[in-house]
Amino acid sequence: MKKPGQKLGFFMSVALVMGNMIGSGVFLLPQSLAPFGWNAIAGWVVTIAGALCLAHVLAKLTAEHEGAIGPAELVERSFGPLAGFLIGFAFWVSVWTGCVTIAVGATSYMASFLPVLGEHPALAALGVIWAMTGVNLLGVRSAGSFQVVTTLIKLTPLIVVAILIGLILARDGSAALAPFPNEGLSLPSVNAAAALTLWAMIGFEAACAASHKIDNPQRNVPRATFYGALLSGIIYLIVCSGITLMLPADKVAASNAPFELFVATFWSPGPASLVAAFAAISAIGAVNGWTLVQAELPLEMAKRRMMPAWFARIGANGVPVNSLLAATVLGSLLVLANSSQSMAGLFTFMALLTTSVTLWLYLACAAVALKRKVAIPFAVLGLAFGIWSLWGAGVEASGLSIVLMFAGLPLYWWTRRSLSTQPH
Repeated sequence: MKKPGQKLGFFMSVALVMGNMIGSGVFLLPQSLAPFGWNAIAGWVVTIAGALCLAHVLAKLTAEHEGAIGPAELVERSFGPLAGFLIGFAFWVSVWTGCVTIAVGATSYMASFLPVLGEHPALAALGVIWAMTGVNLLGVRSAGSFQVVTTLIKLTPLIVVAILIGLILARDGSAALAPFPNEGLSLPSVNAAAALTLWAMIGFEAACAASHKIDNPQRNVPRATFYGALLSGIIYLIVCSGITLMLPADKVAASNAPFELFVATFWSPGPASLVAAFAAISAIGAVNGWTLVQAELPLEMAKRRMMPAWFARIGANGVPVNSLLAATVLGSLLVLANSSQSMAGLFTFMALLTTSVTLWLYLACAAVALKRKVAIPFAVLGLAFGIWSLWGAGVEASGLSIVLMFAGLPLYWWTRRSLSTQPH
């Protein structure tokens, strides 16, 4: 029997989804999207629509099962243990690489008022990663409460920018926006922009991945998945469109803190500094949420005898300490291995890698839905969107994502061999 108060309720689950989605991506992407102009807006629309299709598919698949079930287990039940392991391992890789990416994003915004952090981005990112590991070591309720608080804080800069956008449009109308290009939209540019915006939408699967830690998962996981993705997508579309179309593209492209630039331009520098601080807190909150998920994934895979039993050991407060520390150490090694890169270079590399690896999970879940004849129209659209996004991410990132997915096979075979030699 579960202990009361040891699992996440509906609102904490929504906070987990939105907290994992609204991290560093939305706060840094306007810089990358500035050259695309109206094509970036089209990219957002395509990405949000595709992500909602995939979120709907994942929600329907989760609701079909009694009790908790993670995305990798969904794949395993439809396509066998090897497929389940490959997708589960790829997802785990994407989570701890995502933690690194978001930690770098947090450091980028913190460096706007603490410049010394910008001089040592790798060390600063490590500090964020290990601080959130400490929060999660205290227990799932501590992590959940921290996530609710940081989600409320991170909405502040988004709300401020959204209000400013509304006031500017009310005053100036369409004149406040960059003119629509005479030549219309460019499909290659929309595709390139969509590949970038997908990074910000990653995370809607967080509730499903942590379903074993959620109360009444059959009801709460599907609702939290869809509504968390929908609310985040609406927020993204409003605020990023405003920043992209209301500021000069060259100024946005040159800024490491586009939200701060927007508030400083249309309000004043004082509130802009506060927005930068809140953006940093937003990213730290996302690291916290992903840290919770990165500990749960190998734990559940170990329980299903796909990873060594070492990953299934938990502490007195229910925290899978070994899984948590293993992911944090791997993420730290990745940071140190790329410590020679600049802040922007480190963020771009990690964001592209994380997005590409995560796409395999989305494609697999769409394939599961098609096999089970669940939400077929949404699964077809989600599958097409996933393939299109993988192509847009580029051959290098997509190829590396395949290598990383198959890199866990020796661990899988070793675990299976150990089980086969045990006495029955």
